[in-house]
Amino acid sequence: MDQREVQEAVQAGEAALASIQRAREKLESAKNWGIFDIFGGGMISSMVKHSRMDDASGYMEEAKRKLTAFERELKDISISAELSVEMGNFLRFMDTFMDNIFVDFVVQSRINEAIAGLDDVSGRVSGILAELYPLLQD
Repeated sequence: MDQREVQEAVQAGEAALASIQRAREKLESAKNWGIFDIFGGGMISSMVKHSRMDDASGYMEEAKRKLTAFERELKDISISAELSVEMGNFLRFMDTFMDNIFVDFVVQSRINEAIAGLDDVSGRVSGILAELYPLLQD
């Protein structure tokens, strides 16, 4: 196996993991603000929560691009993987303009689903990288 191709795949995988981690951190922050929002945080906590969700969305778009690059690099070394992340629709309009506990719970649920999705794809990327690292030693 070509060492250069393996190195390129490892670099692409590590870059994807970094973007996934940044998105997860922003979602965790949004989740924390969402909990505050549920317990009466009001419009300001909703705005901060959505700012964090917007940031996470940007990182998730970046992660999608980097995961696509990682998949392409893996194909170069005959490894097939389907890796994707989805932000989903966070009902921003409803949450901001119909600020009530029911909508807040739905938004929290979506944030938790997105975090779980990121954890899943992060685990799969980490697993593939764990298989690739020993190949760099050859």
